[in-house]
Amino acid sequence: MSTVAKEIVGLYERHASAFDAQRGRSLFEKPWLDRFLALLAPGASVLDIGCGSAEPIARYIIEAGYAVSGVDSSPSLIALCRTRFPDRDWQVADMRTLALSRTFEGLLAWDSFFHLTPEDQRGMFAVFRAHAAPSAALMFTSGPAHGEAIGTFGGEPLYHGSLAPAEYRALLADQGFEIVHHLAEDESCGGHTVWLARRNEAAYDARSGDLR
Repeated sequence: MSTVAKEIVGLYERHASAFDAQRGRSLFEKPWLDRFLALLAPGASVLDIGCGSAEPIARYIIEAGYAVSGVDSSPSLIALCRTRFPDRDWQVADMRTLALSRTFEGLLAWDSFFHLTPEDQRGMFAVFRAHAAPSAALMFTSGPAHGEAIGTFGGEPLYHGSLAPAEYRALLADQGFEIVHHLAEDESCGGHTVWLARRNEAAYDARSGDLR
């Protein structure tokens, strides 16, 4: 499993064109994206973590009037983002070591975060917090239960990992995020398990003794 997990970055780069061509544009994710955007002020800054080729999700958020930036580990996918939306900030970066030295009102990791191993996922919650402005919204997808699974893409094994729901809840709380909405295996959204949370500084201060 660990060997396959390490191949994720290279896999998406090798198959960037195929991924872009096969990525559905029907935007079945729209109800969840609208819940996420409802937590933001008009024109708020949004960081798309694992943005792929910027379609369809980043496009939808951009066209809704938000200031979208995106990061992805694939240079070829980021090149597509820059071609489609040259006036936006797109960067090649590994989400596990992300350090942009700025915060955003919204953080989105849709169908990207779940390619990390459970260990790496645990480390991501500090990364989320480091890039979250006060009251920032955070939305990500995961598996429904703790475990690892291998799919395929481009004839190569494709890794997925997940923590248990109770651990996600604990990690969110530890970093000062309050769950707004969560649904496992949402049938109306292609079976996705979705977490929508918001940074709650008062809750974080209570847990941490006001250490920041």
